[in-house]
Amino acid sequence: MLVSRPKTAGTEGTRYRSSRANSQSLADHLTEASAAPTTTDPKDPAARQGHLSTTHVLASVQRVTEPALVVRNATLRGRPGTWTIVLDQDAIRAVERQQATTPVPAHEGPTELDAEGNLVTIPFVDAHLHLCKVHTLDAAGDNPLAEYTSGTMGGALTAIEGAATVKRGQTADDVYARARQTLLASVANGVRVVQAFADVDPVAGLTGVEGLLRAREEFRGRVDVQVVAFPQDGLLKAPGTEELLTEAIRRGADVVGGIPWIEHTDADAKAHVDAMVSLAQRTNRRVAMLVDDAGDPSLRTTEMLAAALLERGMVGRGSAQHARAMATYPEPTVRRLAGLAKAAGLGFVTDPHTGPLHLRVTDLLAAGVPVALGQDDIEDAYYPFGRHNLLEVAFVAAHVLGYLADPQLETLLDMVTMQGYRVVGMPPRAIEPGAPADLLVLDGRTAREVLTRHSAPLTVVTGGRVVASTRTVTELF
Repeated sequence: MLVSRPKTAGTEGTRYRSSRANSQSLADHLTEASAAPTTTDPKDPAARQGHLSTTHVLASVQRVTEPALVVRNATLRGRPGTWTIVLDQDAIRAVERQQATTPVPAHEGPTELDAEGNLVTIPFVDAHLHLCKVHTLDAAGDNPLAEYTSGTMGGALTAIEGAATVKRGQTADDVYARARQTLLASVANGVRVVQAFADVDPVAGLTGVEGLLRAREEFRGRVDVQVVAFPQDGLLKAPGTEELLTEAIRRGADVVGGIPWIEHTDADAKAHVDAMVSLAQRTNRRVAMLVDDAGDPSLRTTEMLAAALLERGMVGRGSAQHARAMATYPEPTVRRLAGLAKAAGLGFVTDPHTGPLHLRVTDLLAAGVPVALGQDDIEDAYYPFGRHNLLEVAFVAAHVLGYLADPQLETLLDMVTMQGYRVVGMPPRAIEPGAPADLLVLDGRTAREVLTRHSAPLTVVTGGRVVASTRTVTELF
């Protein structure tokens, strides 16, 4: 018997069936996300991110006696027909096609979920988010945003310098509170992995890293937060930063960051790259650098990063964010850089919605170089919007990149799923036996439908358990 939980104040039911007599529906164990902010003041950053629309409700599993789950009537990418997926707490156990003329495969689990023909995918990856800065736009003011998004981004460096004011007086508690509300949205939106940048410099100190490390531990098992120790204001330009970065890694930061293009000279930019790749090599970390983030065809820090990875035996251990200057490169330079990046195993993240230029996505993908999409910013000095909805990011990217045909829409879904895992250095995932027991039931049966709606997943499953369910209700009178 299908059990649908009635709507109550603060929760929205989803369709489950119990396979044991007298057992409760999983929906009976869904409760509203813990510690939601009590204030609804729109000027309060925590309230803004913690308050979900009245028709979009985040529910988290607090108690489930049996973690096994059977998902029926699923549509899978690139596979005809409908499918049944059997999960336990650790992994997907079986994926079997349902036959129209025969009963569905006879798997019995404590909980059953009807996907109702909707697309079921692996969870999303956000390969680039400045999580320490979310909801700081009001404190930063409008000037940095105007500088960063104007023309050919000639004012990008000025924007970064202006945005630094928000870090004065910042505490780790401030960073944690803002990050926590964003990560609650991550759960609701099916974002399983976040490469999260935390500014490290003499002004911010380690407050960004400390706040994100705390959030990482709280959300462990629901969202994998990879904390990037990031010298936003430069390395040679900001004496003392290198020592702070070393301490950030010692305290548990997962990734070594970098932003070499903002140094005063090309020699300093190369020294920046070399120092950060060396730190990553010594501490067995990956590297994630913001490179060439302005409309200047003379910028070459992407090339420096790829060369350093090759020279230090760090092939496959780095990612390049932005590389917007690539949009201004002549064709021979683009092809040479693509070949170098492929040899270095360098992945890229593009955020075409946050600036007027973007890297050469089509050229890199054609060369076999992984490219992911990232949220980049959420209501900060560089971008005034953002809900940490990767389908929304992909929807906007479809327009900016001109990716409108069905095969290109599939590519966009790849860029927030499979390509994202590659770029952040995680094993590839698929809906197949042995894969982690994580999946999303999306709102739509095709990539086009899903991106048209770009709504939160109908159901988010993590570790074989439903951790979020979202429904939109419209009443016409």
